[in-house]
Amino acid sequence: MSVAKEADRVLGYRFCNPGFLEEALTHRSHLQGKSVPGNKDNERLEFLGDAVLGLLVSEYLADTFPEWTEGELSHIRARLIGRASLAEAARQLGLGGLLRLGPGEERTQGREKSSLLANALEAVIAAIYLDGGLVPVRTFVLKLLQPQLRDLHQENVAAFRQDYKSQFQEWCHQHVRRLPVYHVMEESGPDHHKTFTVTVTVEQTLYGSGKGLRKKIAEQQAAKQALERILSPTHSLT
Repeated sequence: MSVAKEADRVLGYRFCNPGFLEEALTHRSHLQGKSVPGNKDNERLEFLGDAVLGLLVSEYLADTFPEWTEGELSHIRARLIGRASLAEAARQLGLGGLLRLGPGEERTQGREKSSLLANALEAVIAAIYLDGGLVPVRTFVLKLLQPQLRDLHQENVAAFRQDYKSQFQEWCHQHVRRLPVYHVMEESGPDHHKTFTVTVTVEQTLYGSGKGLRKKIAEQQAAKQALERILSPTHSLT
């Protein structure tokens, strides 16, 4: 199967102008030492894709959650389109296998690098926008972020609004000088609708547990329980 056909399958979108796709998948390392006219890396598209992604996610959040404040909307948007979230989405797509990399990046496993994957995904978003406009890129982005957006509609919306993991990590740094460790204890349900049970420990002491349809949500729930425990009047630091 050609790269173009494989990209069509992976992305769920067929390009009218394959040049946009080629540019989006080309890392600058691929062009080092080459002087082929018309060849471009994906940094220009990455810049545009970041803006398009921010617009579409902002549009979705503002329309779907009119009761949320500007601060809450900004916080959630930042988490949805952050480097870690985009890299995870790129891995789920299998985007790394489509990239055009130079020998150096190949040797250092560039196809697995979070920053490279997140940047490439933004470039792909820009390529779809330039090729087909807002309608197909909106469809692509909402499908891409479907697992995270689904979490916003679950009972644990509060966990998504609050970054309990960061709060608990900061507490651990200040009080015990150790980082919390999260363990997946159980996975239940069918592959398309799994529930994860996660615990969080500090120096092998259990501080909390949580459940969620994604590991990150379960981790947030576990951190929330840990915070509730340490803030309890009966809790002792010793």
